[in-house]
This record gives sequence, structure tokens and C-alpha cells, in this order.
Amino acid sequence: MTLILILAALALVLALVEIFIVPGFGLAGIGAALCAVADVALIYADYGLGWASAALLAAVLVLGLALLWLARSKAVDKVALHSSIDSTNATAEQLSVKVGDEGKALTRLALVGNALIDGKVVEVKSAGAFIDPETRVRVVRVSEANITVEPAG
Repeated sequence: MTLILILAALALVLALVEIFIVPGFGLAGIGAALCAVADVALIYADYGLGWASAALLAAVLVLGLALLWLARSKAVDKVALHSSIDSTNATAEQLSVKVGDEGKALTRLALVGNALIDGKVVEVKSAGAFIDPETRVRVVRVSEANITVEPAG
């Protein structure tokens, strides 16, 4: 009985270490799972299927209630990231392109490719159809780093 209680406590401590100290599924999580399985196996060997099933059900119930409490508590808010990302990966060349600018496709725009617009090589997206290299293009939409073009006609 003492070994069963020690394994249960060790599984709980290792699970808490895994959750709060070393996040991810590492040695502490594997150790917690192994202790829990060994604990249920010992209960089964010593007390039979009924008690082992009850212990497993109790463990799942306690885990579910603990996760529910954790999700509703303010503990997660203290470690959660609350800042927003307001930067972009757009290059200076991409940010300088405006709607209505014209240029030519450098590569085949099989929806995405490169174009030369105002002397700058930028990545562009076709508005729908494939566009062959050397085709004149016009910018129809600019959204941060996304430049959409269509054949100039």
C-alpha cells in the first residue's frame, strides 16, 4: 500500500514539474506517465480489477477537474503572452509599391513569382491567371507584404 501511495504522489509531482517547470513532453512527463501506469498495475495485482478500474477512473476525474480549474483560474493569464505583433516581414521595396504601379513579370507567375516594378524586384501574386515572363503587369492590390498584379492591358 505504501508503494502505491508513493507512486501516486511521485506521478503527481512529476506531472506538475512537467506542466509548470519544464513544458513540453520530456523526461518528467514520461516519468509521470510511467509512475501512473505502474501504480494502476500494482493496484490491479494487489486488489483486483475493480479497485484498479476505480483508481484509473478517479485519476482521470481528478485530472479533468484539475485541467478545468486551471483553465478557469488566473494562473494561466500570468504566464500567457498578452502583447500583439504589429510588425511585418515586408521589405522596403514591397512597402514602396502602390496600387496602379506598372512593371513586368520576371518569372512565370503561376500565382506567385517575381516582378520588376519601378526598378525594384518584388514578390507578387497573380490576380488569377498564369502570367508569363516579360509580360507587362499592373498592381491591383497591396496589403502589407502581399502585392497582387494582373496583366496590364
